[in-house]
Amino acid sequence: MPTYADPEGGRALPAAELLDWTTTVLQRFETPADIAADVAEVLVAADRRAIASHGTARLPQYVALIEAGAMDPAARPERLRSKAAIGLFDAHNGWGHHASRVAMDAAIEGAAEMGSYTAVVRASNHFGIAGWYALRAADAGLIGISMTNSSPLVAATRGIDPVLGTNPLAVAAPAGTAGHFCLDMATSTITRGKVEVASRRGEELQPGWALDKEGRPTTDPAAAFEGALLPLGGVEETGGHKGYGLTLLVDILTGVLGGSTAAPLIIPLFSTQGGAADLGQVFMAIDPEAIDEPGAFEARLQQELKLLTGSRTAPDAPDRILIPGEPETAAERRSDERGVVMDLGHHQDLVEIGGRAGVPFPATTPIGG
Repeated sequence: MPTYADPEGGRALPAAELLDWTTTVLQRFETPADIAADVAEVLVAADRRAIASHGTARLPQYVALIEAGAMDPAARPERLRSKAAIGLFDAHNGWGHHASRVAMDAAIEGAAEMGSYTAVVRASNHFGIAGWYALRAADAGLIGISMTNSSPLVAATRGIDPVLGTNPLAVAAPAGTAGHFCLDMATSTITRGKVEVASRRGEELQPGWALDKEGRPTTDPAAAFEGALLPLGGVEETGGHKGYGLTLLVDILTGVLGGSTAAPLIIPLFSTQGGAADLGQVFMAIDPEAIDEPGAFEARLQQELKLLTGSRTAPDAPDRILIPGEPETAAERRSDERGVVMDLGHHQDLVEIGGRAGVPFPATTPIGG
């Protein structure tokens, strides 16, 4: 489970102010108001959940894509075809966040009618945190699943070249008084965004996360950028072949199934050259009440999580056993109490983007350090 610490010399801003500012800035870069609202909501949700690698820190990269003509900020997704409980959407190279919200809402609507629904998206872009879409279904009382392929950054087991994406997968489900179960994970040891955060903050990576360009293990973020990340589990001897299989599975269910580009042919992450990203994404919603009594699934899941979290802990464990998603939910509460926390590099990037857009970044409060 991740733990979150305040960055050295961090700054804090109320989430509502960050949301309003982000929405306004996106509109200055040719994004329609309703699409900007979707994108801003997903980005600020990542910041509130302390997933700094996928929040508003990405704004400079998104803006660069728009300015280079590599992404169409005004494009709207279109449902191309459907049959029973599955549909295919074309994002038309628009904002991944908006196309994904539309697709997940279609899955939620379809599940209400048919018990389950799968929405497949092609020709999309980076969509932020996978968990936001899964949680949207859980908020509706459903089991939600979301996944995306991404640029090749991960070496296959026994290889050293980056040939697969970090390909995140998220599953969320309502669990009564226990809140929501929310597994939101990359299928690699770490995301590239976290490597960027470590580089920005002058931190080293954990051993077993990455390889340098010669295939040697490295803890240096700069060397990892030139080399490759490892699949979940690390090397073959520690189960990395299972993470490799998961990474490939997500690529099959997204890029291959939807007819988008699949790894290793996807262009580099946030590249402004070489054309559109053409990512594939999948969103699923399952209604437990289609096969059970109302509330029965939630009650059973609540009981299971209670038994798990109440079991014995290891002697060196820092705290009790946690539910997947619980640290992020705690981070949300902290953000709502004192504001979204950002490191100095993140803060400076937003100040500069705001200056370019003619939307000054709001005053922040020093925190940490």
